Amino acid sequence: MTVTLESAREAFRDQLLDAGLLVRTQVDGLYGRSGVFEDVVDGIDRVVVAAGADQGARRLRFPPVLPRTVFERTDYLASFPNLTGSVHTFVGNDKDHARLLSLHETGADWTAELVPSEVVLIPAACHQVYPTLTGTLPEGGEILDVYSYCFRHEPAADPARMQAFRMHEYVRVGTPDDALAHREMWIARGLDVLGTLGLPATPEVANDPFFGRAGRLLAHNQRDAALKIELVVHLYGEDEPGTAVVSANCHQDHFGTPFEIRTADGETAHSACVGFGMERIALALFRHHGLDVDAWPADVRSAMGL
Repeated sequence: MTVTLESAREAFRDQLLDAGLLVRTQVDGLYGRSGVFEDVVDGIDRVVVAAGADQGARRLRFPPVLPRTVFERTDYLASFPNLTGSVHTFVGNDKDHARLLSLHETGADWTAELVPSEVVLIPAACHQVYPTLTGTLPEGGEILDVYSYCFRHEPAADPARMQAFRMHEYVRVGTPDDALAHREMWIARGLDVLGTLGLPATPEVANDPFFGRAGRLLAHNQRDAALKIELVVHLYGEDEPGTAVVSANCHQDHFGTPFEIRTADGETAHSACVGFGMERIALALFRHHGLDVDAWPADVRSAMGL
């Protein structure tokens, strides 16, 4: 019997669930994580932090929600409306509340009684950074270390395509040369991180999944300029598409312009980031080394502090 890519993904998901590494919910792409899974993520993070130890990066941590006003200053709604997550809440009076409860009790759509709040779910960890940099950067620009849960609405059986996942990013904001050098350096360092974890990875020119007809042109331009490089690991065989576990991106002035960030010499700042997909790297480890962490190669366990 021919094993399709989709069935291979479902089988891997089921193995993870049966082993108790992931915990099923009623929504595709939304999982609980076991203590062992979290230990693995923490171990990956130790390797990532060691790789960036010489950067002098300013460490920032934000909650996984973004002010709606900040979200609207990016082009995310234009480029990825299908991935967007908006937080809605109830602000009505007693009469409105009674109507909401009545809808709920009859199985009707009670969400119509909710209105948008002042926050949206964050789609990428680095989006929290740019509004903090509005104005003139210090000489030499900024390097930031950010880590956050993110959300993208793309329910799927593939365990590597979670709706809620974590990104650890190193972000560079400065001159065009600063941004490009950061991106190129982290392609090499990202490969080193994955090599330390015993994961065979290759860099590939990629594009974001821009939405609609205009998005196809944006994707073509992004690939043509090689602005996005993904480090890819094969989870389902060499003949199948690989899974991006690290992404190194040069944004040019994409964030510098809307957030009015200037370099010390007054020019619009450019930015770049490298993002480590923590769950995806963990899944690659389980796929390549097995579901029993105690049986993983000793050098990998040692590097991760396990």
